[in-house]
Amino acid sequence: GPAWASSLFEDAAEFGFGMMLASSTRRKILASKIEKALEKDISDELKSAMQGWLNGKDNAEESEKYGSMLKELLKDAQDSLLMEIYKEKDMFVKKSHWIFGGDGWAYDTGFGGLDHVLASGEDINIMVLDTEVYSNTGGQASKATPTGAIAKYAASGKKIGKKDLGRMMMSYGYVYVASIAMGANKNQTIKAMVEAENYPGPSLLICYAPCINQGIRKGMGKSQYEEKLAVESGYWPLYRYNPALIREGKNPFVLDSKTPDGTLQEFLGGETRFAALEQSFPEESKRLRAKIEQEVKDKYTMYKMMAEAGMEDK
Repeated sequence: GPAWASSLFEDAAEFGFGMMLASSTRRKILASKIEKALEKDISDELKSAMQGWLNGKDNAEESEKYGSMLKELLKDAQDSLLMEIYKEKDMFVKKSHWIFGGDGWAYDTGFGGLDHVLASGEDINIMVLDTEVYSNTGGQASKATPTGAIAKYAASGKKIGKKDLGRMMMSYGYVYVASIAMGANKNQTIKAMVEAENYPGPSLLICYAPCINQGIRKGMGKSQYEEKLAVESGYWPLYRYNPALIREGKNPFVLDSKTPDGTLQEFLGGETRFAALEQSFPEESKRLRAKIEQEVKDKYTMYKMMAEAGMEDK
C-alpha cells in the first residue's frame, strides 16, 4: 500500500501500546500513593487490604479481591491522600490490554509497530487474525501468503514460502507465542488465550482465519470445519511457546498438533486459491503442490524437534 497506509497501520500498534503505557503509569503512581498511605496511622484492616493489593496488583484475581476491599474501606475517607487513592479506584483491578489486527498489518504494513510493541517487554497482548492475504484491499499476495496460492500479483501461484512470524517472535526469548485455530481445537485456543493473559510480558496469538478470498469450495459457512482440516493435514500447526516454563526447567515449546494425517493435497484441492492453478498452470501447480507438501513436512519435523528438545535429559 501507499506510504500513508503503512504509517497508519504502524501507528495503530503504537496507539494501543500508548493506552497500555498510560494505564501502567497510572497504576504505578497509585501504588506509590498506597505505599505512602501505609506509613500513616490507619486501621489494621485497611493496612492489610493495601498490602494485599500491593502484593497482588499484577494479578487479575488478587487485584480485584483487594481492590473491592479498598473501595469499601475508603469510600468515606476524610484524609486527603486516602481520598486521592479512592478517586483512582478504576485502576484497582489489573487491566487486560489487547491489540487486534489482520495479517496484512502484522506481517507487512504494520510489522514495524508490532515488532516494536513486542520487543518492549511490556505486558501487552496482540492477536493476529491471519487470512494469509490482503483481504480488505481485494486479495493481493503478502508475506502471509503461502507457497502455491493464487492471489493478485501472484497469478501463477506464490513461489516462496510464508513468513514465519511466530518463530521470529520466539527468537526474542521473552515473548509468549501461540498458533491457534478455534475450529480445530477450542480447548487449545482457550488455553493459549488464558496463558497469554497470565504471562507477565508481551504475547502474540496467531489465529487461522479463513476468508472469502481463499475460495473455500464448501462455502464460508464451513470455515470452522476448514480450520479443522487445515490442522489435521498439517497445513496449520498448533503450538504454544511460553517463556515462563524455562524458569521451571521445562521446555517452553509445546506442539499441540498431531502428526499430519496425509490429507494435505485433498485440503489444498478444497480451496480455489490452490485448486484453480491446476487449470491455468497445470505443470506449475504440480511443482508447487509438491513444494508445499515438503514445506509442511519440514515444518512439522522442525516443530516436533523443538517440542522434544531436552526430553532425553529427563
